[in-house]
Amino acid sequence: MKLKPFKNESYHNFSDPKIFKVQNDALKQVRRKLGKTYDIIIGGKKYQTGQKLTSFNPSDKDEVVAQFYKGTKELANLAIETAAKKFEQWKNVPAVERVKILLKAAEIAKKRRFEINAWMITEAGKNFAEAEADTAEAIDFMEFYAREMLRYADKQPITPLPGEKNELTYLPLGVGVVVPPWNFPFAILVGMSSAAIVTGNTIVLKPSSDTPMMGQLYYEIMKQAGLPAGVLNFLPGSGGEVGDTLVAHPLTRFVSFTGSMEVGIHINKLAAEVQPGQKWLKRVVAEMGGKDSIIVDNEVKNLDDAVAGVVASAFGFQGQKCSACSRAIVDAKVYDKFVAKLKEEVEKIQVGPAKENYKAGPVINASAERNILSYIEIGKNEGRLLCGGEKAEGNGYYIKPTVIVDVDPMARISQEEIFGPVLAVIKAKNFNHALEIGNNTIYGLTGAVYTNNKEKLARAKKEFFVGNLYFNRKCTGAMVGGHPFGGFNMSGTDSKAGGRDYLLLFMQAKAMSEKVK
Repeated sequence: MKLKPFKNESYHNFSDPKIFKVQNDALKQVRRKLGKTYDIIIGGKKYQTGQKLTSFNPSDKDEVVAQFYKGTKELANLAIETAAKKFEQWKNVPAVERVKILLKAAEIAKKRRFEINAWMITEAGKNFAEAEADTAEAIDFMEFYAREMLRYADKQPITPLPGEKNELTYLPLGVGVVVPPWNFPFAILVGMSSAAIVTGNTIVLKPSSDTPMMGQLYYEIMKQAGLPAGVLNFLPGSGGEVGDTLVAHPLTRFVSFTGSMEVGIHINKLAAEVQPGQKWLKRVVAEMGGKDSIIVDNEVKNLDDAVAGVVASAFGFQGQKCSACSRAIVDAKVYDKFVAKLKEEVEKIQVGPAKENYKAGPVINASAERNILSYIEIGKNEGRLLCGGEKAEGNGYYIKPTVIVDVDPMARISQEEIFGPVLAVIKAKNFNHALEIGNNTIYGLTGAVYTNNKEKLARAKKEFFVGNLYFNRKCTGAMVGGHPFGGFNMSGTDSKAGGRDYLLLFMQAKAMSEKVK
């Protein structure tokens, strides 16, 4: 099977009135479907329980997007057992056939692109461009991993030995539990799930309780693409009851998780405990938090570019990205000028409903809003409030983009992940000091350096300890294939999603040797 070389999906231009209208029409279509109830799906069979999980529109907190029957411990056990039985068949399906299903799913997603965007705009509070990038990334993951599976299914290079015929093949692991986040609710969910499925594993997908509709859409697409029942099992539910049961089950072979550091640590500990009847050590693939910094050096090529990069990284999707810039570390020689320009740009950002395509929309829910506002109050005592610092108007979880300057490198708002539209600005004495500050957190996900000095860039390559480092550009917007994504330390297991190493996390290698005359 030969495919064209991988190429990233291009984005639609919503400044074009025709494209804007198509997206608006898709929103109107989706809004006619709000409030429906969706079933749990295990082995292709639908299940209902006595409790429901409700998905709300964060732009209008009283509007119900959808309801989902809530999983139980009993259904969690059933889902794992069903997936385990199906694995015995699915693991033997040729890689080419699995790849064909994934490629067909990618084509379906392309056709439903504006609809997927519309659901995301409504359920996650993303503006048009952010939703578009999310859906495009999901398609990229499917296209990229399909090609990667063909590479791994091909004959692997082995050093020849006299008198022996040797080969190496890759086998799927077994049953996986996939726990995606709400902030890239389609892209990461699709990427994690598709990687596990195309490599021959079966999965139980527990979507985020804030964005379960994204999991429903993926299930529909994979079913339409011809995925056999039981390979993908859809089980919304709470982390404590459903999530822990899935992770702890002795038949669970691996857990793929993206979310907070606290939950990631909990999953890692729970998965490490060998249960009665378990005959493997579970593999955990974890992408966790970040406290990401952009260093602005005094030899910056263009200070306006640096300001634009910081603003885009800090306030894109309301700062709700693990890759978001939450700290700007600025050389003292350009600090005052940078801060003045920063204030001017941030105050231009208008906040409002995602469906009206405001540059900044809501944060995800009431709990996030409370947490972010509490950090803003802490920050007011740890630095000087430059702009924002309070709720914005509207019947949603709106917070004004907030900048706090003159922050100490060890202040709480400089060390703890806030996951919202809050930026701490720190003054560095020089480039050495800036690098020292950049490395002073427990995280190590993304970072960026703005400077015209090539020697400083070379130093940052060696000394700035993050998994994804960018130069003279923003620290968000990793592209599948071009920017394999994952971080160090408490940012996770550095899984490098969207890279050539990623599928190895869902497989195990088997070496075979035959004596020949």
